[in-house]
Amino acid sequence: MTAVHDDILLAQVAALPALPGVYRYFDAQGSVLYVGKAKQLKKRVSSYFQKDHGGTRIGHMVSKIARLETTVVRSEAEALLLENNLIKSLSPRFNILFRDDKTYPYLKLTGNGTLFLKALDGSPEPQTFPRVAYYRGAVEKKHRYFGPFPSAWAVKESIQLLQKVFRLRTCEDTVFANRTRPCLLFQIKRCSGPCVNLISPEAYADDVQHAERFLKGETQGLLQEMEARMMAHAERLAFEQAAEVRNQMTALSRVLHQQSVDTGTDTDVDILAVRVHGGRACVNLAMVRGGRHLGDRAYFPAHVEDAHALQGIEDDGQPPVAVEIQVLEAFMAQHYIGIPVPAALITSVAVDKVLVAALSQQAGYKIAAVHNPREQRRVWLEMSEKNADIKLARLLAEEGSQQARTRALADALDLAPDDLDVLHIECFDISHTAGENTQASCVVFRQHKMQSSEYRRYNIEGITPGDDYAAMRQVLMRRYGKLAEALRSGEGTARLPDLVLIDGGKGQVSMAREVFTDLGLDLSRIVGVEKGEGRKVGLEELVFADGREKVYLGKDSAALMLVAQIRDEAHRFAITGMRAQRAKVRMGGSKIEEIPGIGPRKRAKLLQRFGGVRGVESASVEDLLGVEGISRELAETIYNALH
Repeated sequence: MTAVHDDILLAQVAALPALPGVYRYFDAQGSVLYVGKAKQLKKRVSSYFQKDHGGTRIGHMVSKIARLETTVVRSEAEALLLENNLIKSLSPRFNILFRDDKTYPYLKLTGNGTLFLKALDGSPEPQTFPRVAYYRGAVEKKHRYFGPFPSAWAVKESIQLLQKVFRLRTCEDTVFANRTRPCLLFQIKRCSGPCVNLISPEAYADDVQHAERFLKGETQGLLQEMEARMMAHAERLAFEQAAEVRNQMTALSRVLHQQSVDTGTDTDVDILAVRVHGGRACVNLAMVRGGRHLGDRAYFPAHVEDAHALQGIEDDGQPPVAVEIQVLEAFMAQHYIGIPVPAALITSVAVDKVLVAALSQQAGYKIAAVHNPREQRRVWLEMSEKNADIKLARLLAEEGSQQARTRALADALDLAPDDLDVLHIECFDISHTAGENTQASCVVFRQHKMQSSEYRRYNIEGITPGDDYAAMRQVLMRRYGKLAEALRSGEGTARLPDLVLIDGGKGQVSMAREVFTDLGLDLSRIVGVEKGEGRKVGLEELVFADGREKVYLGKDSAALMLVAQIRDEAHRFAITGMRAQRAKVRMGGSKIEEIPGIGPRKRAKLLQRFGGVRGVESASVEDLLGVEGISRELAETIYNALH
């Protein structure tokens, strides 16, 4: 049945221009449904509203469209770039969507060439001897960055190589500036000791330059240059310097020999393999940087089936694009937003030339994409395809196992959701240290997995220290109080979880039952997880708030495995929050040390005398005068600083 739409919306569609652009569909709540691009906006958008899509996925989406926004651009390439920028920022419900990867790790060399050279004629300073470091975040012009790398492990391995071959420092500037003798890294020949002038700025500058060339893949030229330097030292009878260069060459040759992949003449390449099976997709990205194969990384997009169904609407008469191509093109367009693109891409399927041209336009240099490589590139691609197969198979197996656990729990507790994918479970736990820093955690399980973005912590206040029952009452009232009001008024789309797990036995469940009774909520949703005999894992029993008898599912039960997984995650989340809160309180002592005239010794005496930071804060000026070494003037300074 054709969806019925507002006349204003249909008039807007009819008035669209026959120009390239990007369109966005929104539902009645303002959530974005879909972002698409078109060579001709009017022709493409009209096709959604003029056809009867029936009960298909397309029809389901079209029936929800309440509002339309469009942006006209100059070319199809501009439309493609804008489309994927919007997809990445808006996360539409029906687009193929990849997780944001702005946190790629880099290898950083501190300082730039200008700063380095200016400092060579002066006394040793941190920027005179650049350090090599692991880095995530926004890049700064004053430093040099190499990457991105597929994993933290790849960066750290590269740093170890630079330490072995070129002996560059890795210590922080504050440590470097205060050393009086070399550290252990110097003793094991992983650093040249610039902190205590065991290497000249000029010689260290050569090592930095060689390290940069190594990272850029200029290894053969580097070896030739080092050999020439070694011979020059030998001719001048400077045999110690010649031996040092020889040792560097030996270490570099050993590193190059250990590389498992012969990179040939390629220095920077990305290898992209895509696999689709069972409604899920995997894109495996392998990286070659500086002529070294750094490893790979798998990506699993969301909404593959929805986006593939919607792709059936074409405005140019061409046959639908295979789902593998759609997934890979979506990955390339989204992944390389804000990420450096290597000049060579090797793909398992042919991608649209418009996409490659758009990436070239964005990068400012020509990018080539090859999908039928030869020789070494063929080996790389086959490796990446094999890894994509393995990782997709593992994902499907894990998801199948998790779905089986969800179904087992639903059957065991007689839960009957319309769709197991939307089965919503929330679990609560209380954590504190001897009654202090009490925190409650709430974790969420939905769509067969933990939803970490929906986790919440609650600071519990106004209760008797150590009263876990009162803490549970407070967190449940805060969590479900407003929700109960919304349910009573019938406003919005408020919905209770299908199951509320409580980490505890009869006492905690009784408290939860009181809260739900006061709020007028369904008691059958509350289940306590009571530890079994000897508190052994696998012997837990389930306690119900609605009067049902306890249930022991069995230590090999898939349902109990899921309950234990959710319970343990709630416990972990509560513990980490409590520890962070405790550390924050303890670190408050640093506020005292920041007061002029207070050093480590006086700070220690104050904390010992008053039992902690809070005790110092509550002390009067007269009380502070009772501490050895505290004058009236200093006592007044402390009091004023803390109040």
